[in-house]
Amino acid sequence: MPRTIHLALHPYGVGGPGQHGLWKDPRVAKNASIDIGYYIRQAQAAEHALFDALFIVDSQFINATYPAHYLNRLEPLTLLSAVATHTRHIGLVGTASSTYNSPFNLARRFASLDHISGGRAGWNVVTSFDTGTARNFGLDEHLDYTTRYSRALEFVQVARGLWDSYEDDAFPADVERGVFLDPDKLHALDHAGEHFTVAGPLNLSRSPQGQPVIFQAGVSEEGRDLAAQVAEGIYAPGGSLEQAQEYYADIKKRTAAYGRDPDHIKIFIHGGPVVAATDEAARRREREIFEEDNDFDRNLALLGRSFGAYDFSVHDLDAPFPDVAHLAEKGGRTGAAKLIERARAENLTLRQVAESVNEFRRSPFVGDPWTVADTIETWFDAGTFDGINLAFRTEEELSLFVDGVVPILQKRGLFRTEYASDTLRGNLGLPVPANRHTRERRLVNG
Repeated sequence: MPRTIHLALHPYGVGGPGQHGLWKDPRVAKNASIDIGYYIRQAQAAEHALFDALFIVDSQFINATYPAHYLNRLEPLTLLSAVATHTRHIGLVGTASSTYNSPFNLARRFASLDHISGGRAGWNVVTSFDTGTARNFGLDEHLDYTTRYSRALEFVQVARGLWDSYEDDAFPADVERGVFLDPDKLHALDHAGEHFTVAGPLNLSRSPQGQPVIFQAGVSEEGRDLAAQVAEGIYAPGGSLEQAQEYYADIKKRTAAYGRDPDHIKIFIHGGPVVAATDEAARRREREIFEEDNDFDRNLALLGRSFGAYDFSVHDLDAPFPDVAHLAEKGGRTGAAKLIERARAENLTLRQVAESVNEFRRSPFVGDPWTVADTIETWFDAGTFDGINLAFRTEEELSLFVDGVVPILQKRGLFRTEYASDTLRGNLGLPVPANRHTRERRLVNG
């Protein structure tokens, strides 16, 4: 079967990191981030265009400097449960932290979404970026990198064990025999590990897709390794074509090294297309977007997120970049390390580093519909992604992509013309995981 592109939609609401001016756009409702109607419309438009999934990000810490969308937004699983009742095919992927949740509770919530949606749930596993979150959960400080990723791996393993509590045929519901449950098909987990002790079983059966799809966004060595072990979908950092190729090849290689089929992990790069009637008009609009969002004070605050929500405003902006390397370990270590390295190598001031966080960088996916489609095809053929996680500033701009670019990709055989399945796994081409207890019984019985 020829490879085809997967598409996901990541709605911006009133503007997340880097979209500091989006809430001012007259086309954007000021309550978009808490308006379930906004998300339902976005999901239905994406489903009409045959997208694979709607993706909702999250964090659990804010201060007054945070982007507009972060200040006032809905909790992902609650949001997606509502969207599920207004859609039929599109996958529903929510972000939830393995650092600030318990496995039993979160496994039950995602399994519930999986049932509500008929097998369309996905979990984006994060270890949490905002160190301030720790204080919202009774902790003095954020866990270090090694502990966070070790905990995340065990968390996913526990969740998957809980999702296998019932075998697929555990409920005969035989009225004549008076048998609702076959007790031999119900299994306690009895997990006792480094981070968790969970007895189980989970009081919820498997969904039509067996288990929710596991997504992850691994950039660091620990993140890439976790992704290769457990992820079925990855949100990749993107960058240049060469950087995307390196990441794609590295993850596929690591996946194979863990004895997994590399085709069973789908890598999505971020894409913020700008589509217009001509290439020139699209490039003008791209520059306008940059100017709308170019707020220095917000960029300075955004820089602080990589260093544990550190307040850089206490420093002289025109002095050398301060020594804050010790803060990176419990923040966004990989990104922070790159900023520190560049600041030292180029002797940059704090002002220059803050400005670099939001430098104007031309996107490859900008132009008229044919140009954007050509670029997507070029990147896809070059081995940079299996799918694109698309973000649009407004519903109108989503429509420009759906009406202009998607039909071109379909005519070229690069994108589906109908859904292959009612489940997220089915549309991503991922196998339904066999229940571990059923598998073991079959092995024993030959």
